[in-house]
Amino acid sequence: MLEPAQTPAAAPTGVWLVGARGSVATTAVAGCAALEAGLLPPTGLLTETPPFAGSHLPALSSLVFGGHDTAGGVLTKRAEQLAAQGVLPHWLPGAVHGELTAADRRIRPGGPLPGDDRSPEELIAHFAADLRQFAADTGAARTVVVNVASTEPAPAPGAWPASSLYAAAALEAGCAYVNFTPSTGLRHPQLAQAARACGLPFAGRDGKTGQTLLRSVLAPMFHQRALEVRAWSGTNLLGGGDGAALADPAAAAAKNAGKERVLADSLGTLPQGTVHIDDVPVLGDWKTAWDHVAFDGFLGTRMVLQTIWQGCDSALAAPLVLDLARLLARAHEAGLSGPRPELGFYFKDPDGDAASLAEQYAALLAFADRLGESR
Repeated sequence: MLEPAQTPAAAPTGVWLVGARGSVATTAVAGCAALEAGLLPPTGLLTETPPFAGSHLPALSSLVFGGHDTAGGVLTKRAEQLAAQGVLPHWLPGAVHGELTAADRRIRPGGPLPGDDRSPEELIAHFAADLRQFAADTGAARTVVVNVASTEPAPAPGAWPASSLYAAAALEAGCAYVNFTPSTGLRHPQLAQAARACGLPFAGRDGKTGQTLLRSVLAPMFHQRALEVRAWSGTNLLGGGDGAALADPAAAAAKNAGKERVLADSLGTLPQGTVHIDDVPVLGDWKTAWDHVAFDGFLGTRMVLQTIWQGCDSALAAPLVLDLARLLARAHEAGLSGPRPELGFYFKDPDGDAASLAEQYAALLAFADRLGESR
């Protein structure tokens, strides 16, 4: 009797997380394992919805994780901490212990650490070698580097922030790149030419998960109804690693630049008001965002809209990270290169022209169709 023909298994797709032991990275790794095992539904994962069914995206089961981090510890313990805070189901760290352990073995020391006297060129070469070794060890057909590290202050002229070292290493190692943070990353002046010439797809910057997602919906509403927004102020209360990082005024300023761009792009002008970011360590990975919008209606009637968003950034961000990794891997496979403005739906400060959330969503669906047509 003839044996049935065997369909060859798809080669793994690498996902290299910068900030690999942080909350977002840990949630993404644990979440991917849970979905692959059918333990939980793919809530919040857009690439698992019907419009993407024909896009030939890499399966969740094909994703293998590694990364760089300057922090110690292990992913299993970080997952247990997140479960204790209610970010992950209490039973999940135990259920995906093997997958977390496997990913943790692939995490390499990041940098530069205090006292590190290596030049930017040496650091880039070292990080790129880590990426090549990861691909060799896992058999990954291609790797997407995703920056989910803490927000950096804007760098001094001529300086090389860590985010740009990792971005340069991604280009050198032939990896697609996503900047999910407000940090400089690939937008470093000395990387512009390399980014244009690399033949790789990339996307960024600064994931749109909570307060700014809501702003990107509400601001076009005011503009389209010809209601004049006079002031838009906000406050963020958050803890965890983000809270500590954003306690630095320079890092907070980098974060707020993306929030302001959404308003300026949607309203055509930047109204009065600022966003205050307060570190409240006891909140851990949970965040409260409050917005106060003062606007004028017909005959100058003055009105106010207030919103409160309470949520967990890690749970909001992790599915977007998985979406972006799958979409960029598929774009790389399809031979697409350069900035991908079609992915602006995911970012506060995207590549390409300003657009409303609805327009960005339409562009994303068109991109999904384009990926489906390319083989």
